[in-house]
Formats: sequence, structure tokens, C-alpha cells
Amino acid sequence: MSIALVIPDRKLDHLQQKLQQQLPGVLIEIWPEITDPAAVTFAVLWRQPPGCLLQMPNLQALQSFGAGVDNILTDDSLPDLPLARIVDPMLTQSMLNYLQGVVQHYQLRLDEFGAQQRKQIWKAKSPRKLQHICILGLGELGLAAATHFSRLGFQVSGWSATEKTLAEVRCFAGDAAFADAVREADLVICLLPLTRQTENLLEQQRLALFKPGVILVNVARGAIVDDLALLQNLDSGHIAAACLDVFRTEPLPPEHPFWQHPSILLTPHISAVTNADTAVAQIAENYRRSRAGLPLQNLVCQQRGY
Repeated sequence: MSIALVIPDRKLDHLQQKLQQQLPGVLIEIWPEITDPAAVTFAVLWRQPPGCLLQMPNLQALQSFGAGVDNILTDDSLPDLPLARIVDPMLTQSMLNYLQGVVQHYQLRLDEFGAQQRKQIWKAKSPRKLQHICILGLGELGLAAATHFSRLGFQVSGWSATEKTLAEVRCFAGDAAFADAVREADLVICLLPLTRQTENLLEQQRLALFKPGVILVNVARGAIVDDLALLQNLDSGHIAAACLDVFRTEPLPPEHPFWQHPSILLTPHISAVTNADTAVAQIAENYRRSRAGLPLQNLVCQQRGY
């Protein structure tokens, strides 16, 4: 019995070593250098090449190396097996640190002062009045973000596909409630999972429901936002600024207009990066559970996509 780490284009020696310490005696190999594909019963995945798991006929369970699974589910040949994701307090804290930094960046008008610097303009301005934050997506990270900003004194609304209840946060659910959730928000944070239902969710009609002058922060998946619609709303001023950490194609192609747009702040998908040191315990535990015939921790529904 063995474990395959199927995470292309990433150095995995550290992960392999840490996982080996948790599971002494278990063969852990890095794809595509798999000694005996028929012996692999557990695969740790991230952006795996479509069809590669067909080489492993005795797989029993699958583990995402991140909090999301959308990049895994794009593989049409993915076997119908239990699939788990990482739920890591360190990853959640990383996301909260990033989001708080972004909110403060816009509160202090650092985007505007950066533009002034490039034009050698000396003009003082008082901080932006960002009072209401809307969180799109109330999963693990969304609930943590909503709670965090509520505790900091912001008015917080949250929107999700299904009903959620959270103290001091106005929660909305379903398409009909989307407008109510975003209408008064000064800043909207997207933390939705990417599914068939959320792809291109933030298109022209929904962006038009946002408050004029709103700031959009996308730390979920790039395909949730219609790129052209976002650019049009930024050019018109309906959306004042956007901070984007995720994109339809990563790395972002050099010719993409996002690179040069004066109202967009780009970061290279670093808002919440899985830490091998804290993720290995969950991976090892799920391997043990799969061998014992027990349910995996942090299971996802392949049909729902989260």
C-alpha cells in the first residue's frame, strides 16, 4: 500500500519528509515517479493532470492539498471516491491577515496615494469611511472573515447559497437575496467556492447591484468574476477599486489588461497558502481512516463542488 503525491510543478521533498515522519513504514512517492501504480491506495492532489489517476486502479480515497477542490474536480476521469480538503487554522489566519491588510490599505487610501506619488501630487486626504463589509460565501473561511470584521466593529453582511446564522452578522441566502446582501456594502469580499453555479456569478447584472464606489476583493477563484464586466465597472467608476489575488489563468498572462489597470491591486494567489507543516497531520489522519474504513475528515461533495 502506498501514497502518491500528485502535485505537479512544485517541490515536494519537504512534504514527503514530513508525511513520512507521520506515517513510518508507508511508501510515499511523488508522481510521476511511482514504483507500482497498482499499490497506490491514497492520493494527495492539487491540479493533477487529467486522467493520471487512471493509472492507479486500487485507489480508495483522495485528499486535496488545499482548502479548495475545484481544480481537482475539473478532471472528468476523477474516480468517484471519498475526497477530503484541508481545513487548517494556520491557513484561515493567513487569509484573515491578508484581508485585514487589504481593508486597511483602502481605508488609508494607499491606492490613491500611490497614484499621486507616480504623478508627483502632494494632496492630503482623510481615511475612507469603510463601514459595511459584505462577505460572499459563508464556508469555513467566509464565516471566519465575517466574525473577524464584525469583532473589529464593521457592519457585516454575508451571502451564501444556503441559510446560515451568525451572531451580529446579517446573513442572506439564495439568488433573490443577493441584492439585499450587497446593496449597502462599502467593500465586498468574495470567498465563494467555484462551482457550476458560481462561475461568472459576478457579471454585469450583479455588479450593477453593488453600491456606487464599492471596492471588490476576490480571494476565492478568478472564474467567479467576469473579467470584462469588472473592467467596465472600474472604468465607469461604479467600482472604485479591486484587489485580486486569484485569476482565471494563473500565472496571469502578460497581455492581460488587469496588469496595467490603475484601479486594480494584484497579488499572486498568496492570500492563504497551505503550510505543509500544519497540513500533514490531517493528511496522515485521513490516510489512516481510509485504511480503517472510517469516514474521512473534512469530506466534500463532488456533486456540489465543496
